[in-house]
Amino acid sequence: MPEDGALPASALEGAASRPLGFYLHVPYCATRCGYCDFNTYTATELRGSGGVLASRDNYADTLADEVRLARKVMGDDPRPVRTVFVGGGTPTLLAAADLVRMLAAVRDEFGLADDAEITTEANPESVDTAYLSELREGGFNRVSFGMQSARQHVLRVLDRTHTPGRPEACVAEARAAGFDHVNLDLIYGTPGESDDDWRASLDAAIGAGPDHVSAYALIVEEGTQLARRIRRGEVPMTDDDVHADRYLIADEVLGAAGFDWYEVSNWATSEAGRCLHNELYWRGADWWGAGPGAHSHVGGVRWWNVKHPGAYASALASGGSPGAGREVLSGEDRRVERILLELRLREGCPLSLLREAGLSASRRALERGLLEPGPYEAGRAVLTLRGRLLADGVVRELVD
Repeated sequence: MPEDGALPASALEGAASRPLGFYLHVPYCATRCGYCDFNTYTATELRGSGGVLASRDNYADTLADEVRLARKVMGDDPRPVRTVFVGGGTPTLLAAADLVRMLAAVRDEFGLADDAEITTEANPESVDTAYLSELREGGFNRVSFGMQSARQHVLRVLDRTHTPGRPEACVAEARAAGFDHVNLDLIYGTPGESDDDWRASLDAAIGAGPDHVSAYALIVEEGTQLARRIRRGEVPMTDDDVHADRYLIADEVLGAAGFDWYEVSNWATSEAGRCLHNELYWRGADWWGAGPGAHSHVGGVRWWNVKHPGAYASALASGGSPGAGREVLSGEDRRVERILLELRLREGCPLSLLREAGLSASRRALERGLLEPGPYEAGRAVLTLRGRLLADGVVRELVD
């Protein structure tokens, strides 16, 4: 990674035809959830390892320094930013004014598209109506709450600290603050969760009135507290068959409530309710990820930042890039990634991306009921409901 973060000239060729987004990472959490392996830090974990440089008190200013670096690296790229997504961690541990200031740095350096989607993730216990109103007034127009479950015993296994009912109340507060687009994140397949628990969580989420729901299977990552508990036999291991059953329940319940799937793990009540920022990722567009451990992609060049907040702040304070490494994707890399990501979408991926072996595999997938016949005849591979359950396996065959 060049010290100044400079991109090869090829990265910006044809940039005007691609949307540009920003991901702003806030690495702080009040406590660490037992299943989480994201690049996040509690106050205890940061104590004595970075001092004031790792402080969240001045984090917004530090992140704004990287946005200004991005402007230098991107040169005279005229594109206004189409999406901004503030994630974490728990972004709402920062003052609302800090998140607004981070957004303002993007606006000042790049400009925002007239219809820009501006999202922040939020912990239900770290916001109230006044906080949400300040975000809305500062330019945010979409908010995503981490609900995970409506059942206390399930939240306890996940080490989530919010109380059941609080995420649903947050949706009402967000609506009152003027947010038209609200997402609730759910997790299914937690040890100890029953089908009835999962249905109750779906019903509670739908009843709260969001226009978007994300539902993810619990993945047990090595090195997490949950993985250690499972290894000690304190809770059972997750089960793929249970995950499949819960996914089918989610699609049934959400579909009956007017939510349409547009990506394997995401449902929205309308096209306007879809998460445009995530669609940038799935369609291989350009985005700059600012913050410790954040990943970026511009024109086939992918890079990632140093993970520790102290090291991140030190790099920017010295006038250099916080990048830890990068790779330039080959044409074959990009072809494979398009299949991997676009097949997850409701629109699917073009069959023209497939080679001979992949086309043969696609015909077998069609015969097995894993791909939709109509779109296939029109030249696209689109997963059926059963295909979505087996998406990883289908992808592995199609990329050959």
